[in-house]
Amino acid sequence: MDPNQIDITREVNPHFQDVWTTPKPFNILKGGRNSFKSSVIALLLAFMMILYIQIGEKANIVVIRKVGNTIRDSVFRKIQWALGKFRILDEFDCTVSPFKIEHKGTGSTFYFYGQDDFSKLKSNDIGNLIAVWYEEAAEFKSEEEFDQTNVTFMRQVHPRADMVRFFWSYNPPRNPYDWINEWADKMKAEDDYLVHESSYLDDELGFVTAQMLDDIERIKRNDYDYYRYIYLGESVGLGTNVYNADLLQPLDKLPDDEYLIYLAYSTDSGHQVSATATLCVGYTNKQNVILLDTDYYSPMGKVNKKAPSQMSKDLNAFVTNTSKRWGKPIELELIDSAEGALRNQYYLDYKVRLHPVNKKKKVVMIDSMHDLMAQGRLYYLNNKNNEIFVDEHRKYMWDEKTVHTENPEVIKIDDHTCDAAQYLVLTMASRWGLRA
Repeated sequence: MDPNQIDITREVNPHFQDVWTTPKPFNILKGGRNSFKSSVIALLLAFMMILYIQIGEKANIVVIRKVGNTIRDSVFRKIQWALGKFRILDEFDCTVSPFKIEHKGTGSTFYFYGQDDFSKLKSNDIGNLIAVWYEEAAEFKSEEEFDQTNVTFMRQVHPRADMVRFFWSYNPPRNPYDWINEWADKMKAEDDYLVHESSYLDDELGFVTAQMLDDIERIKRNDYDYYRYIYLGESVGLGTNVYNADLLQPLDKLPDDEYLIYLAYSTDSGHQVSATATLCVGYTNKQNVILLDTDYYSPMGKVNKKAPSQMSKDLNAFVTNTSKRWGKPIELELIDSAEGALRNQYYLDYKVRLHPVNKKKKVVMIDSMHDLMAQGRLYYLNNKNNEIFVDEHRKYMWDEKTVHTENPEVIKIDDHTCDAAQYLVLTMASRWGLRA
């Protein structure tokens, strides 16, 4: 096994030389999309392990994501890719229950964990550790989450290693006051931390393909601030208006060269005190998302407000009529996870389980919407029912009292179609090629 059998200078851009050569134990890599920071870390970790395997030593590395169910399609595949680059993947056994990649000869192992299973992570005595990698570190709640595990890992350092090396990689959040942005800025003053920044503009080796560049230019034209945030890795701030309403694109009818593949429905419900909005959305052969119809009920000013049994009938009528009109299969029916009455009533009436959305922070859900809109893939049919959707999205604003805090909030007035859209886009983000 020879780590020199590949030319690292052809696999790692010169911009990352500091990451590859630094003696510092703590390494924070932040940057925009397509900066290849995660690929650099994966290659470096594989290289570090190979040096121990060459001398017959067992050396272990821990890789952590905030949520365990994201491991398979992210860091697990990335480490396999890196070992493949060194042409040694066949020397490892790869298992998914639990997730680990183990060298057949020495037992050197990449262990993969979700921070959401902290008790298991903290109690595991792995030993012979040489490195720990926190991927998508912005998903964590605070630096204290790192501190809780770092001490445990430091105690398990390999006897031949001077230290356990720690790596963090992430795309900086849009909000400059987000904890991780402030943490990284603070760590720049620490002698044992390397804080490294990168973007696709640092690619000298041609990893960013012409197709990628075309897509980047499209987003740059559509929404320049979003381009700066996503691709340059800049924390551009939130502004006041949540969305650039010009990116809501009207259609009088479906284009002749485009057709629907399936339908999806999303409901934000609040029948007692606020409005209930249900969106009927179509996904097309061109990977566009089209709002076809909106059902909206507000109890404002009404003495006799609708009961869950009435709301259930209304929802079913809307789904039945629109699905019949468009003649496409229903892929998903979503509802606000906080709404139990309508969900239970709907199942009682129609034996259909509305899927409760797995909410995330408001800024994260909005980020998925930003991505869809900046790619120019969000359309709406220009009809009477959809006017409320356009109006609410145009007026949707951040609460100015919170924009300079770690947890900014939106103004919770006339935002029901906004919430319903966020639920759907967040849930479908991975399938639709969006940030989630």
